[in-house]
Amino acid sequence: MREYKMAQSEEKFAELVWENEPVGSGELVRLCEKQLGWKKSTTYTVLKKLCEKGILQNQNAIVTSVLKKKEFYGKQSRQFVESVFGGSLPHFLTAFIGNRKQADELKRLIDQHKEE
Repeated sequence: MREYKMAQSEEKFAELVWENEPVGSGELVRLCEKQLGWKKSTTYTVLKKLCEKGILQNQNAIVTSVLKKKEFYGKQSRQFVESVFGGSLPHFLTAFIGNRKQADELKRLIDQHKEE
């Protein structure tokens, strides 16, 4: 299983791409300078890392995501359950749910999903 992890700075960068894609690399440099306080070299270094991880791509100076935000966080969540709870979703849910009200809400969501 491929590991999907990002450092906090990489995650902020990916969020910018997800919010603005497709985005030209020049525009991305301006966004990172304005919102993250980064220099051009930092932007391109982080972009290269996330392209190597298979999360983003830069083709013809247009940056887009390979993994959409929901897909990335879904894969990351499954990795967490696998590594911490041996892949057992019931064990994860047991640890996660702190009270009866949360359990009832989760049951309602599961029942609603079954009906769709």
